[in-house]
Amino acid sequence: MVRRSLDVLAAAVLLLLMLPLLGAAAAAVYLVDPGPVLYRQSREGRGGRPFQLVKLRTMVQDADQRLARLLATDAASRSEYERYFRLEHDPRLLPVVGGFLRRFSIDEIPQLWNVLRGDMSLVGPRPLATDFVAALNDSFLEQRRRIRPGLTGLWQVSGRSDLDKDALEQFDGEYLAHRSVRLDLEILARTPAAVLRREGAY
Repeated sequence: MVRRSLDVLAAAVLLLLMLPLLGAAAAAVYLVDPGPVLYRQSREGRGGRPFQLVKLRTMVQDADQRLARLLATDAASRSEYERYFRLEHDPRLLPVVGGFLRRFSIDEIPQLWNVLRGDMSLVGPRPLATDFVAALNDSFLEQRRRIRPGLTGLWQVSGRSDLDKDALEQFDGEYLAHRSVRLDLEILARTPAAVLRREGAY
């Protein structure tokens, strides 16, 4: 109850404070590539139930098709994607705007709405796209599914996309083993510095 109360209060305040930045970012996305400014993707939540995660769109509108073509023809990109769940030099990103929003995690701001809805918590294991779940250990997934996924977490403040799926399991496992309100507050306190350092943000 303490954690959920903290989630709702903090998410509501942060969302209100971030509205001007969110509006400016959404306008920039639309100017670069007219179309929907929000992107919704199915992610695995608590109990393994899927939910629609909301982000600012940082990719071109045919991103899924471009990715499929790239992975089918480029073995190096396919290997990188299977290990890290993303590409450092992603050809799907919107020019200028996409990379900027990613580097400073501005595209993640709409997920405060997911926190308010109860799909996510402020702190927890990062919600993964359903097609990535199959790449992870079954016993690890069972532990992850016991709690809500988080907007930030130990993995994110420890290197983010520079860490592969083995490191993800290590840091998420450590978090799950020592989970507490105190640890959540420590991770929240480390998050702004991790965002500003931009390590693994692409």
